[in-house]
Amino acid sequence: TQCLLHLIALNSPQRGDMQGIRGIDHKCLLQAQAIGLKGTFRAFLSSRLQDLYSIVRQNDRELLPIVNLQDEELFSNWESIFSGSGGKMNDNVHIYSFDCRDVLDDDAWPEKMVWHGSSTRGSRQTDGYCETWRTGSHVVTGMASSLQEGYLIQQLPRGCTSAFIVLCIENSYIAE
Repeated sequence: TQCLLHLIALNSPQRGDMQGIRGIDHKCLLQAQAIGLKGTFRAFLSSRLQDLYSIVRQNDRELLPIVNLQDEELFSNWESIFSGSGGKMNDNVHIYSFDCRDVLDDDAWPEKMVWHGSSTRGSRQTDGYCETWRTGSHVVTGMASSLQEGYLIQQLPRGCTSAFIVLCIENSYIAE
């Protein structure tokens, strides 16, 4: 089997108040386990003590392709997401939720936006992560990106009341 890292959406949109990074990481883990995935999954988010870029192990950043639930390639590797292109995905490859729905086609996600809380290089943005993903206030912002346009880390500040897609990245490859 080829070594891959999966990027998969949580089964429902999330507002900025996600019970912090631990709470949302736990959701990623539970939903991955529920469908029998063995790897470790973490939320595709920066926070006060975490840069998005550093979530994937250094050894895996250049080697492993980033794929969707159906093993279709979204990015050639983790590094390519942060190369300054705003995280432009490969064309005509879709992102699916853990329960196999295409997030761009499914009405469960009315807003085709992704939370990430990061700069284009994958570092945390102090005013861009909804107070460490603990507030749903409209006066506080989180950094988001338009999945509709095919980007994962565009710099689009949005109010934390918004319910957006949250992605989970498999952060280490585990051989079956």
